[in-house]
Amino acid sequence: MFRNPCIFPNFRRLRLPMILATITALLVTACNPANFKTEAAQRTPQLILSTLSDPKTFNYALSQESPNIFPYTFEGLTTQNSITGEIEPTLAQSWDISDDGLRFVFTLRENLKWSDGKPLTAEDVAFTYNDIYFNHEIPTDVKDAFKIGESGQLPKVKKLDQRRIEFILPEPFRPFLQNMTTPILPAHALRESVEKKDGEGKPLFLQKWGVDTPVDQIVTNGLYKLGRYNTTQRVIFERNPNYWRNPQPYIEKVNWEIVESQDTSLLQFRSGSLDSIGVTPDYFSLLKREEKRGNFKIYNGGPATGTSFVFFNLNKGKRNGKPLINPVKSKWFNNKEFRQAVAYAIDRQTMINNTFQGLGQTQNSPISVQSPYYLPPEKGLKVYDYNLDKARELLKKAGFKFNSQGQLLDDAGNRVRFTLLTNSGNKIREAMGAQIKGDLSKIGIQVDFTPLAWNTYLDKISNSLDFEMALLGLTGGLEPNDGANVWKPEGGLHMFNQKPQPGQKPIEGWEVSPWEAEIARLYVQATQELDEAKVKEIYAETQRITQENLPFIYLVNPLSLSAIRNKFEGIQYNAIGGAFWNLHEIKITEE
Repeated sequence: MFRNPCIFPNFRRLRLPMILATITALLVTACNPANFKTEAAQRTPQLILSTLSDPKTFNYALSQESPNIFPYTFEGLTTQNSITGEIEPTLAQSWDISDDGLRFVFTLRENLKWSDGKPLTAEDVAFTYNDIYFNHEIPTDVKDAFKIGESGQLPKVKKLDQRRIEFILPEPFRPFLQNMTTPILPAHALRESVEKKDGEGKPLFLQKWGVDTPVDQIVTNGLYKLGRYNTTQRVIFERNPNYWRNPQPYIEKVNWEIVESQDTSLLQFRSGSLDSIGVTPDYFSLLKREEKRGNFKIYNGGPATGTSFVFFNLNKGKRNGKPLINPVKSKWFNNKEFRQAVAYAIDRQTMINNTFQGLGQTQNSPISVQSPYYLPPEKGLKVYDYNLDKARELLKKAGFKFNSQGQLLDDAGNRVRFTLLTNSGNKIREAMGAQIKGDLSKIGIQVDFTPLAWNTYLDKISNSLDFEMALLGLTGGLEPNDGANVWKPEGGLHMFNQKPQPGQKPIEGWEVSPWEAEIARLYVQATQELDEAKVKEIYAETQRITQENLPFIYLVNPLSLSAIRNKFEGIQYNAIGGAFWNLHEIKITEE
């Protein structure tokens, strides 16, 4: 999974581990002909999208952020249909599964090629998995999604011939076929960087395909290849002439404009120069009134698939002999009743009414509501509806007390005060953080709300671990195991109690609580179970545990909304894939 719900035009749903998102429902799609006025450009069927920030990397294996370039540039052996949820062939034309479910043999399509014209063969598939994703020297979240069983063994991958690849599993693994949507990478372009080491003995691959790499060196297998990248301005994707589909996609070019202001994008859309915009709550009423005049439609995909939440740093470890978290505060944060009290004190319905303009619903689970494994409250999922009396009761039970000014003190008389971080420039998150600060003041807690630049924020929550409480989001989908890197204690996004990742400074005294270990065990068990009824009950139990112990305090699930001009034919909008998940089928009917 990647880092929150985003109306990112995920036109082909890759099987991605869960990742952090820089924004919540704030990626906008746009078309600004003022930037492309040549006669040739006007004749070229193109789609111009806009995002709030530059891409962070061109290397899929090292990516943790969304939005990113990879749905445009890479495919795996399979894909997942965003409407039906069915697994469909892409680079592989077919596959065979042994009776015991432990051997998968994929057959590639004939005459596959990379964007540079080199053949794409089974050698590329074996290299991608054995040398990159399963390489212990390469820190990639993909690895977490493929670890099988209690021991975390990885599949064995073997090239049988130029078109056939064999995967041998150590034991049954239910999500394996879905995982095959993970992108295949080019051996001829990347092998040398994997084999060669830098002065510290690390693979040069860790520096490969950064955003400073000339775009003509990025070799792709998807609908598009990179045509140009101008920092803080735009990324241009050009149709990949060697893409396997016939006919080729109608839209020849995608221009990804980097626009740091949502308000600027809104003005462009309203003036008629934009094709599409992600509809945030503060824009909805205005745009709804202009649908007919502006010749566009607001598509509603229902609840978004991602999550939004706050979380405390529960890490009890030390670096260089110094605790990551002040022990006084760590004692608060690791108290379950304290976390539950905070959850009861956040007025999520007011957040929906004010910040989200009513366009959302309360969120209570790490699993997307669209997933068949989602446990709804009416079937036993614990919820934390706004209740200050309940919050105060829990705090007193946990040994806290209130002074004469109504300030919350712990059992040693320390004032309860901590810092809440989020990423700056995100108006929705900034409004959510400001409300949480006000809500918690009603139970005597002083919150110092501090939005930070994304890169600084990301470093604190995933590297230095120098944070107390954070507001963030994760992407979502149908298969809960996509979040294995969140719920396994060694996972790259187990951010509430993060274990050092490869290349990071060690932590002394890092420990895993029994409920963390139990969630991880259940996630493993769910991948081994083939009886769907039993799988649902296993994931139901994981949701009951997360809501009881609150490693994440879930907030609001907004609606997935996009305004799209009526010039496109073939839009099948939905929350999972967004507007352009089937971009290879979409045509422009007018300019």
